[in-house]
Amino acid sequence: MKRSLAFYAMSVFAVSDVQFGRLESNVTLACGKSQISVPVVWRHNHSSVSSWHQVTFNGSLVLFLVDQSAQGNYSCYDDSGLLLHSVILRLGYPPGLLSISCRVPNHTFVRCTWKDSVKTFLPAKYNTSFRGKEEKEPTKVCIVDSTNRRCVVEDPAFWQTIHTFGVTETNALGSHTSYRRIRLNELLKPDPPRSVFIEEVEGNPSKLWVTWKNPSSWPEDRFFPLRFHIRYRPQGSMHWSEMMTEENSIEIPDATPYHSNQVQVRARDDVSPESQWSEWSAPSFRTPWRADTTTHPSDDPDDDIYLFSTPPETFTSKTHGVVQEDDGNLGLVILLVLFSIFILTTVLSLIFVIWMRQKRREHATKQELASMVKMKSLPI
Repeated sequence: MKRSLAFYAMSVFAVSDVQFGRLESNVTLACGKSQISVPVVWRHNHSSVSSWHQVTFNGSLVLFLVDQSAQGNYSCYDDSGLLLHSVILRLGYPPGLLSISCRVPNHTFVRCTWKDSVKTFLPAKYNTSFRGKEEKEPTKVCIVDSTNRRCVVEDPAFWQTIHTFGVTETNALGSHTSYRRIRLNELLKPDPPRSVFIEEVEGNPSKLWVTWKNPSSWPEDRFFPLRFHIRYRPQGSMHWSEMMTEENSIEIPDATPYHSNQVQVRARDDVSPESQWSEWSAPSFRTPWRADTTTHPSDDPDDDIYLFSTPPETFTSKTHGVVQEDDGNLGLVILLVLFSIFILTTVLSLIFVIWMRQKRREHATKQELASMVKMKSLPI
């Protein structure tokens, strides 16, 4: 392999009137198929060739350590100005390792794409292979789109644990094959649910009814059920409430009344726990039902911004965030004031009791001293 790469590094390949060479190497251009015994003059794009390039005794032109500027049309002439030969030089690199990634949007479809790790600057062809771990498993046909560098496999053997996808890139300077081992069940990732629609529930200012459809790429078959993850929040909040279901509809029981609510849905294969969640659907918005539209805030987005002009942290961290009511705050303040008065009264009462006890002790001490003085003063 090393020998073949070295060969490609120092060689060029002629295809019709186009000759290919490797960048940053020496390239030799022959003046026709037969050797020339007369002096020749080379021109590059109708201009004289640089003096630091060399013309050999047989009329060949040697270009040293070529770069992109060396590409173009080369022509050789005899000393009378007669055109002897013309060739177009294309420069680049042989193929290198490819970066491969695969997507599995459902159980019957695999799409793999690849990118160059080496910019070759040359046109290339691609051949692909896709097969399971078992040696007896036949190679699946992969429909190649060379322009977009992708390949599509239909009806892969999903029961196989591991599959190997290979891409061989070939250009005029060589070829290289890159492989990627994949697990279909771990790469299984549905597209986002579509047609998410939200309806208000008449008579219920805190409920919303949400419906959606399966991804268009997901098979409509009961053997391929999906599990759905719904998240919702008041517009302007940072805190989400979440729900799960296996149906294509759900009722939100605690939407924020009189305010625009944001809803998103994502999906995952319900059979394979190793599969991935889809991306979230595009945000959908709806305000719940309201009894009297003249006495409540409007649906104007500016009103939503006004309602949530306080920091998003005003929402609780519970599953269903609720804005604290003003009456509740007032009651809490009153309770704190009453508690403070109770504590202060208790402390003052304790101080008074301690003071009274101290007074009684002082009075008893004075009485004892007076009795002792009287006893000393009596005659024996």
